[in-house]
Amino acid sequence: MSDEAPGAADGTPTEAVPEPAGPAPLGVVRAPTGHAPVDAGLERLADADHLPADEHLAVYEDVHRALRDELTALDAPAPASVSVSATPYDHRS
Repeated sequence: MSDEAPGAADGTPTEAVPEPAGPAPLGVVRAPTGHAPVDAGLERLADADHLPADEHLAVYEDVHRALRDELTALDAPAPASVSVSATPYDHRS
């Protein structure tokens, strides 16, 4: 055994490999939209700030699914309990 610094097999010193940095918030400001489900999805993105990068995908997919569901709901027909008149005009002839 030697007291010398670790190096390559030919005796040249090797550089130390730095440790990867831990998760850190990006500091992205999320402006509220005024639509509660959308705002909840945007807030959910903050969860990714505290996760390692390889776990971000699950958060992004969850938020994407929620936002897609909200957009799909906009195209859904009105509930049957809402009465919509077939003729919006009062015919007085």
